[in-house]
Amino acid sequence: MPLGRAHSVAVTGVDGQLVEIEADIGQGLPSVHLVGLPDTALQESRNRVRSAVANSGEKWPDGRVVLALSPATLPKVGSVYDLALAVSVLDAAGAVPSERLAKAVVLGELALDGRLRRVRGILPAVIAARNAGWPTVVVPAPALAEAGLVDGIEVLGAASLRSVVLWLRGEGPLLEPGGALPVAAPVGGDLSEVVGQEEARWALEVAAAGGHHLLLTGPPGIGKTMLAQRLPGLLPPLSESEALEVTAIHSMAGLLTDAHPLITMPPFVAPHHSTSATAMVGGGSGLARPGAVSCAHRGVLFLDEAPEVGSKILEAMRTPLEEGEVRIARRDGVARYPARFQLVLAANPCPCAPARDIDCICPPMARRRYLGRLSGPLMDRIDIWVQMRGHAGASLTADTAETSAVVRARVAEARARAKHRWHQVGWTTNAEVPGHLLRQRFPLPPEALAPVESGLRLGRLSARGADRAIRVAWTS
Repeated sequence: MPLGRAHSVAVTGVDGQLVEIEADIGQGLPSVHLVGLPDTALQESRNRVRSAVANSGEKWPDGRVVLALSPATLPKVGSVYDLALAVSVLDAAGAVPSERLAKAVVLGELALDGRLRRVRGILPAVIAARNAGWPTVVVPAPALAEAGLVDGIEVLGAASLRSVVLWLRGEGPLLEPGGALPVAAPVGGDLSEVVGQEEARWALEVAAAGGHHLLLTGPPGIGKTMLAQRLPGLLPPLSESEALEVTAIHSMAGLLTDAHPLITMPPFVAPHHSTSATAMVGGGSGLARPGAVSCAHRGVLFLDEAPEVGSKILEAMRTPLEEGEVRIARRDGVARYPARFQLVLAANPCPCAPARDIDCICPPMARRRYLGRLSGPLMDRIDIWVQMRGHAGASLTADTAETSAVVRARVAEARARAKHRWHQVGWTTNAEVPGHLLRQRFPLPPEALAPVESGLRLGRLSARGADRAIRVAWTS
C-alpha cells in the first residue's frame, strides 16, 4: 500500500506545533479525503493541491487518496499545509525521493498553477521547526526574508511546486536568504517639534525610561497626540530576541512587508476610539488572531479620546496591562499572545473641551461623568497622570527644545541602570517589577515613603497605587 509523508507546522498564537501529513493511495474511485480536524480553508485545499500538481507537470494518482494530518485532535487552520499535502501525495506515488523530504518541514499555500503563496505565521512556524530539531525548512519565496531571520536551521525558498519537486529529486537548487536587512526609521516625529509643555515632556521622558503607562489630559490642540506619537522615538531599539518576538506577532497578524521583514523599532499602534473588543485584544473565527494590544508589544499603544472608547473595551485591557499577555479561548483552542506595551491615554477635560477652563459650559456632573468613563480599576494601572495647560505666547517662538536623540540617550542610560539593578530577578524596566520585590528586597528610606503612606491612610491611594508610585520614584 503506497504511503507518503511530509511535515508542516500548526501555529496557535505565537506557538507552533509540528504536524505530520500522511498520504495513502488505495483502490477505488478517484477521490480525495482529508481527515484530522481541518477547517474550511484546509478542506478546500483538496482542489487546489490536485490542480497544482497537474499544472506542475506531475500526474495525480488514479485511485482513492486519503490525507491524514496528525495529531488528529489538533484543529488545523488555514492553507499553510498545501505544499506538504502535495509533496506527500507525490511521495506516496513514488514520484519524488523521500531522503530530502524526510528531513524538511515544508510550508506554503498553492495556487492552481503551482505557484507558492505567502501565508501568515511563517516566522513562528520556522522557529517551531528549529526548536523541534528539524534541519531544513522550505518556505514560499516571498517569505524567504522573513524566514531567514531564524538562526540554527537551513531556510530555503521556493517559487513553485515544480521547483520543490526538482529539489527533492536533486535536479535543481532552491533559493537561499541573502542580503542585508533594511534599517527601519524611527516612528513618529521629533520631540523638538513640540512647543512648550515642559512638564509633559518630562513626564514623557520618565515614562520612556521606566516603561510606565501615561495619561495626558487637556483641551484639544494642546499637544497630547504629538507627545504620544513621539514616545516610540525615545525608546531604545529592540533587542534581537524582542525583535523576533514582535515580528512573529506581526507575522500572525499579516502586517509584515517585504521592505521591512524584521521589526527593530518599538511599534506604535493607535486604534480609533470606535474599535471593537476583538480588534483591541484579539479574536476572530477559529483560532484567534492578535489584536492591537499584541501588535503594540514592546512598543506603544495610544488611545486618543480615551473616554469615547467603549467601557467593555477599556476593561478588557486590564488583564493585559497587569500580566503582559493575552489568552483567548476559542472553540479550536487557546491562543496566547504577548502584550507587554506602554499605554498612553489622551482625554479632554470635558465634553465641550474649550481652550480655557473658565470658558467651559459643562455642568459639574457632566465633567465628572465624562472622565468617569475611565474606570477606577483601569486608572489604578496608569502610573503617570499629567494635566496639560495652555502655554504662554512666548513659548511659541522658543527654539531651544531638546531633540529626541538627546532625550533618547538619557532614556537608554536610565534603562541600562534599571536592567543592571533588576537582572538578578529577571526584569528589565522599573514598571515590570512586582510590588513585593520593591517593598521587601529593595525598600526605600522611610522619609521617601512618607507621602505614599500618607496617601494610603487618607484613602487617596490603593495598595496597587502605592506600588505604582514607588516604581515611578525609582525611575524619576
